[in-house]
Amino acid sequence: MITSMQTLIKAVKAKEKKIVSVAVANDHHVLEAIEKARQEGFIEAILVGDITLVKEALNDLGYAPENYQFVHEIDAVTACEKAVKLVSQNDADFLMKGYVDTAIILRAALDKDYGLRTKNRISHVSVMEIPTYHKLLLMSDGAMNIEPTIEHKQEIIENAVVIAHALGIEKPNVGMIAAVEKVNPKMTATLDAEILVKRNQSGLIEGCTIGGPFALDNAINKEAADYKDIHDPMAGNVDLVIMPQIESGNVFYKSMMFLAKAKSASVIAGAKKPIVLTSRADSMESKYYSIALSALVADLNNKL
Repeated sequence: MITSMQTLIKAVKAKEKKIVSVAVANDHHVLEAIEKARQEGFIEAILVGDITLVKEALNDLGYAPENYQFVHEIDAVTACEKAVKLVSQNDADFLMKGYVDTAIILRAALDKDYGLRTKNRISHVSVMEIPTYHKLLLMSDGAMNIEPTIEHKQEIIENAVVIAHALGIEKPNVGMIAAVEKVNPKMTATLDAEILVKRNQSGLIEGCTIGGPFALDNAINKEAADYKDIHDPMAGNVDLVIMPQIESGNVFYKSMMFLAKAKSASVIAGAKKPIVLTSRADSMESKYYSIALSALVADLNNKL
C-alpha cells in the first residue's frame, strides 16, 4: 500500500513508463513538473500546442526539445481536441492541462464523439500527505461539482474509490462530512450521508465502507470522536472524506496546502483515462505528484 508521496513515486517508477498528452503545453510550471517526471523515468510526453511557443518555454527552462514529441497547433481549442484524441485513441495514457482555460480542455475531454466521457460524472480527487495525520488522506470534491445531489455524491464516491484502490487501499473508509455528526432533517448533508451509508450496507456502493455523517474533527481525530461518544469504528481513521459541496472541499484543500504544509496529488476521475487538471496556484511539486498519481491510475486502467 502507498503510504506517502515518496512511496507513490517509488511505486510508479516500478511500473511501465506512461505517455502523457499535454494540451497547450507552453506552461513553464507544467513543463517543470513534466521534465522532473521524465527525468525520474516514469513518463514520456507529447506536447500539443504552438510549437514555437512550446520550444521557447523549453529553452527558457534549459530543457532539450529532442526529449519530447510535438503536435503543432496554434489554436487552443483545436490543440485541446488533438490532445484529447491522442488519449482516446490510446496514443497516450492520460491527459494534462497546460496554458489553457479549464472550460476549454474539459469541453474537449467530455466531447461525446472523441472524448473521454463515461456514464459517470467526472470529479476531482485529491490525495494528501498531511504532517498531522497518520496516513494518506483522500478528499473529494473541491473543484468540479458545485452542489452535488445524493446521486452525484454516489458517483463521486465511486470515482474516488477507484483512486484509493490504485493506491493499494483495498477497502477504504469513506467519511461523509457535514457540520455535525448527527442526522438533522434541516441539514441536507446529514440526510445524504444517512442514505449513502444504507446504500453501502445494502451493497449498492461497493469497494469501500461508508460512515457518517461526521463533523470533520471526529472523522480524522479519534480523541474528538471519543469525547463526543462516537462509536463508529472508522471515526478518527478515515481514508477518504466526501465534502458536502464545493466550497467545503476547496477551503479544506487550500487550508491543508497553505496552512498545514501538506503534499498533494490530484486527478480528475470518472473519465476513461486520468486527467491532470491542477490549479495555477498549485506548486510544481504538486503538479509532479499529480502526474505520478495519474500514471499509477492509468496503469490500473490498462489492466482492467
